[in-house]
Amino acid sequence: MEQRDGRTAPPALGVGMVGYAFMGAAHSQGWRTVGHVFDLPLRPVLAAIAGRDALAVRAAADKHGWAAAETDWRALVARDDVHLVDICTPGDSHAEIAIAALEAGKHVLCEKPLANSVAEAEAMVAAADAARARGQLAMVGFNYRRVPALTYARRLIADGRLGALRHVRVGYLQDWLVDPDFPLTWRLRREHAGSGALGDLGAHIVDLAQYLTGEPLVGVSAQLETFVKERPRLDGASSGPTASGDTRRGPVTVDDAAVFTGRLASGALATFEATRMASGRKNALRLEVNGASGSLAFDLERLNELHFLDHREPAATAGFRRIVVTEAEHPYLEGWWPPGHVLGYEHTFAHQARDLVEAIASGTDPLPSFADGLQVQRVLAAVEESAQKNSVYTPVQAVVAEVR
Repeated sequence: MEQRDGRTAPPALGVGMVGYAFMGAAHSQGWRTVGHVFDLPLRPVLAAIAGRDALAVRAAADKHGWAAAETDWRALVARDDVHLVDICTPGDSHAEIAIAALEAGKHVLCEKPLANSVAEAEAMVAAADAARARGQLAMVGFNYRRVPALTYARRLIADGRLGALRHVRVGYLQDWLVDPDFPLTWRLRREHAGSGALGDLGAHIVDLAQYLTGEPLVGVSAQLETFVKERPRLDGASSGPTASGDTRRGPVTVDDAAVFTGRLASGALATFEATRMASGRKNALRLEVNGASGSLAFDLERLNELHFLDHREPAATAGFRRIVVTEAEHPYLEGWWPPGHVLGYEHTFAHQARDLVEAIASGTDPLPSFADGLQVQRVLAAVEESAQKNSVYTPVQAVVAEVR
């Protein structure tokens, strides 16, 4: 295939997506955008999208630019024009779809958390390892790693700018469950979601803590709470923030909030809070890392900024400096706008797509791997075990010695 400028177009990479709601829309935006921003070795093609509701999935295909719509994910996996399967479904189907896709010779991108249990995540890692020997690659979608400011923070820490690490503190606060009459969507049912705020939000902040420091968590002490024990049963198919419920009520079987402390492999201490019951907080992810030589702080609501302190500077002039992470030298920024022209949440999905496409083209392992996803899953399991045992310190069985 030849482009208008006479150059030969890169080979096509047919993408098939399973799921079309919030994450499906976000991933679609990434796949639709990435080839127009970055020079890629492969050309992502939005081949097909799958969902159980024929009318809804066809509407999603038309809205987001997918060429075809399927009502059975197995039919999508079997398509010859699909080379990569992107999984954006509830956690209870991640393992089945990912393993089937890998065994069918497809690359896989799977949304976080990797699975609903450690056993499922272990099976997915085994399938990914077997597929890697055949040339298929697998990645888990922790998109916040692709915020340029956080990618840059990882670089500063790896370069030793903070010195020996001592503290990591992370909070992820939302408020969409404050109303006790918000309906019982799939995210509030353990059989579908695995856990509540812990898996939905806690997975992100556990991954970020390990990613930024490059170290796994080795133990945790935790508390979980479900503040609203019953909610109206869901009325109709909607499951998003505007879902409605009927007069019958059913039990909430996941946590509303999780609070836990942890220890990293180096001995540094970490504190975590994840809740969907923080009135007034829509999507507030904030973190700080303190080391012997400096500190870093980040707020997702100001995601183009990173605050950095060099503790070795004279006390009279020392203080946190604001770094506006929009320079071409900053991660991912070479493809976007002039300095100071800020990016947003949706750009992280284009960055995620770029990294995966480049890994597939070069045959290198994409990050975060399914093994990284399993590491997070084992931390979440340890948090639940600790909470069940009245916050007793619970070791985490390490999957990797160093988080990449």
